[in-house]
Amino acid sequence: MSNSTINFYDLRQSFSFSDIIVIATYFLLNLAVGIWSSCRVSRNTLSGYFLAGRDMAWWPIGASLFASSEGSGLFIGLAGTGAAGGIAVTGFEWNATYVLLALAWVFVPVYISSGIVTMPEYLGRRFGGERIRTYLAVLSLLLSVFTKISTDLYSGALFVQVCLGWNLYLSTVLMLVVTALYTIAGGLAAVIYTDTLQTFVMIIGAIILTITAFNKIGGYGNLERVYSMAVPSKIIPNSTCHLPREDAMHLFRDAVTGDLPWPGMTLGLTILATWYWCSDQVIVQRSLSAKNMSHVKGASILAAYLKMLPFIFIILPGMISRALYPDSVGCVDPEECVRVCGAEVGCSNIAFPKLVIELMPSGLRGLMIAVMMAALMSSLTSIFNSSSTLFTMDIWKKHRPRASERELLLVGRIVTVILVVVSVVWIPILQSANSGQLYVYIQSVTSYLAPPVTAVFTLAVFWKRTNEQGAFWGLMVGLVVGVCRMVLEFAFPPPRCGVVDSAPAVLRGVHYLHFAILLCGLTAIVVTIVSLLTPPPSHEQVCNLTWWTLTEEPQREIPLQKVSSISHRSSQGSEPTRRVTCGQGTGFCISAARRSEETPAPRVPSVRESVFWSRFCCFNALLLVSINIFLYAYFA
Repeated sequence: MSNSTINFYDLRQSFSFSDIIVIATYFLLNLAVGIWSSCRVSRNTLSGYFLAGRDMAWWPIGASLFASSEGSGLFIGLAGTGAAGGIAVTGFEWNATYVLLALAWVFVPVYISSGIVTMPEYLGRRFGGERIRTYLAVLSLLLSVFTKISTDLYSGALFVQVCLGWNLYLSTVLMLVVTALYTIAGGLAAVIYTDTLQTFVMIIGAIILTITAFNKIGGYGNLERVYSMAVPSKIIPNSTCHLPREDAMHLFRDAVTGDLPWPGMTLGLTILATWYWCSDQVIVQRSLSAKNMSHVKGASILAAYLKMLPFIFIILPGMISRALYPDSVGCVDPEECVRVCGAEVGCSNIAFPKLVIELMPSGLRGLMIAVMMAALMSSLTSIFNSSSTLFTMDIWKKHRPRASERELLLVGRIVTVILVVVSVVWIPILQSANSGQLYVYIQSVTSYLAPPVTAVFTLAVFWKRTNEQGAFWGLMVGLVVGVCRMVLEFAFPPPRCGVVDSAPAVLRGVHYLHFAILLCGLTAIVVTIVSLLTPPPSHEQVCNLTWWTLTEEPQREIPLQKVSSISHRSSQGSEPTRRVTCGQGTGFCISAARRSEETPAPRVPSVRESVFWSRFCCFNALLLVSINIFLYAYFA
């Protein structure tokens, strides 16, 4: 213990007054942007607080999509996995390109025409019944607390602890308080604008660090050579785990022996990415806040371009960090690793903070700390806002259907506070967790729980015959199989270097990304069989709720689900809305109208867009895909 204390004391000495000023200025700027954006949008309506008034432009949404997905967990996780195994982990970022385009061109038009605010609400309208909606809301809340919030908190706190020598709890609680303050005060508009500010800071700070790191090793041409020689001085005899991987500079790895096998990195990863980008509340909520479809598409294209950057600014610096500091970042001896970072399994997680401390000049070091805090706060604000939306609209509103808008907003804010408390309580549990494998845990836990959701959403959007019984039993079978595999994974964690692996062959034989493919396929089969054996969904459950039935909408200005049957002034102060019925889907419209009597009809974007902007977006999407394919081919 005394060793690490001395370590931290030295680091604190090297932390200058100018660093403190930079951090303080940055936090004040962040709060100012949060308060300014809150004042711009009406936060006292549900649409204003949860969907930013549905009036956002493409560039802040695109930046926010990127920033939400690049939490500090990803900063530390990507750099750490890059240090441990090379560039293959880039696939997690580049794969997003195709799924982001699917989000904008396929999923969002369906969500907009169905007039929903949350993802469980979409399944509720598509299938009828409440059990799927409730299950999905609870699953999303659990996933966000135990994979997103906890990992981001741990990695953010680890960074601050390595850099500042502060107490882990003190630094985490401080960041949580600042984050929660402007999430609770401002709603989604505050989240999106502060995300935009943080994206700029993250990119600028990472560019400076990358240039400094490459100068240190003599340029990109030397990277492969210095990385291949990064062997720690203390090794475990008769083992090879201290040696850098021979395929470190290849994106695609062997399908059986690879640490990230190529079938899993193409198909398995696409299944996880479809859940994250196309059916996860955090992401879709941002796209739904756009002015119109052209802005949705522009935001996806911008986010996909930004997702190409982490390869250069996070993963390669992680590899450089191992090349420069093999004894600490690349340690394999358990005693040595505990001395360096407190974890027996390895210290690759400290690759990014180690570079910052060693290479950045005074002042810029403060900027990079601010960047990491930004990454943490950005992903936390996204999760807090989206989780409070989920709870309010899918759980609370169901038990209190007559709740006033004021009550719903209050509940949303209280849920945010509860999430903060749960997060703080979770920190000590995380500290004792298998921290060396944290990034692998995020991905593997997602592989066990998310694929059934991907299967159900995809079938709901693309196959009209999918019904409630099929979707429900598909989700249940998927959940049971996924949880069984997850329990096995926690019971037999990956052994550290030189220790015999006692796990059953089926656990190590099926990579978690391959398991995601099997689980998604199994769920799809169950959904299909049960749907075909039970009555088909009614017309109301299909009209405007699948990709093939979008054209069935009658000529109208706003989706009928949003029309109130009582004369209310809309939030824009327009004329009172009229009672409307819609031919075949009458029962659906009237029931929806009855449901929305309490709330004024918010501004709802149309699925239509101008021909010029539509073609412009399509051209840009083709250009983006071409660049992505070139990069894949070059590094494969």
